[in-house]
Amino acid sequence: MNTTRTRALNVGPLRAFEAVARRLNFRVAAEDLSLTQSAISRQIKSLEDDLGAALFSRGTRHVELTPDGILLLRSVAPLLQRMDASVRQIRQARGRKVVNLNTFASFASMWLIPQMQAFQRAHPDIDIRVSATDRMVDMDESDIDLILRYGTPQQVPAGAQRMFGEVLTPVISRGLAEQIRRGEAPALRTPADLAAHTLTEEDDHRPSGEFLSWRHWLGLHGQPQLQPRRWLYMNFTYQQVQAALTGQGVALARVALVADALASGDLVEPFGAAGRVDSHYAYWLIASSEAAPRGEVALFCEWVLGRAAATRLGMGEG
Repeated sequence: MNTTRTRALNVGPLRAFEAVARRLNFRVAAEDLSLTQSAISRQIKSLEDDLGAALFSRGTRHVELTPDGILLLRSVAPLLQRMDASVRQIRQARGRKVVNLNTFASFASMWLIPQMQAFQRAHPDIDIRVSATDRMVDMDESDIDLILRYGTPQQVPAGAQRMFGEVLTPVISRGLAEQIRRGEAPALRTPADLAAHTLTEEDDHRPSGEFLSWRHWLGLHGQPQLQPRRWLYMNFTYQQVQAALTGQGVALARVALVADALASGDLVEPFGAAGRVDSHYAYWLIASSEAAPRGEVALFCEWVLGRAAATRLGMGEG
């Protein structure tokens, strides 16, 4: 009996396949598509099950395309490029205004997207396309209009507008704070008390990762050799914060990204303002010189800078 599959492939997982094939890294591909790594893995498995063939060879520290994967990529990559180009043409032909924005995943999920509903209500005729990746995008070689980035003044191009600075602070959940107050969890009055708690650490190997680390913070607060009860390592900032919100440990949070949670009391700073650490890093808005004059881009820039001003106020930044 012939068991060859004849049903057409689902297009959705092809996007995930192309991203992983291009980056040869499931985590980075997930960032590119603003998805979780587990979601990417599920889509790839679904595609492999549908094809009846393995598309990637997964090693301990590397990912490689199989011969079947190489064959599929030859047709999928140009197909997606043509489809994306057609979508842009259709939108332009129908008079849709589109702002193409690039930023990094944690910033998109924790600062930008939660606030965007207000802009969309005020400007229903403007479509916002958000792509998230940790790497800097070259505006000259892409259709990106705006970039929201993290770095030092020396790392951003001329004309970049500073949104707000980077400040770190230890945070715990409202529930854990209540347990500590009632004596049901170890005290957390001084940095030395962290030895009795779980610390969530961002597993970041970029230059900025040193500043974001607990070791840096502990060194500044007189505890360079402190060992916590347990370390909990995470790939992304939002994972750290989620772990803290669910009472799993103490996170070293970026104040700008958790300002709303601090204001609502969902997160608590056990050391108050004394636990905050400033940095020479900041968040920036970078606009393409060609896109900036477009009305929809100018409106979105104005809105972003207005929300940035509110964040600065919430952080107590002058």
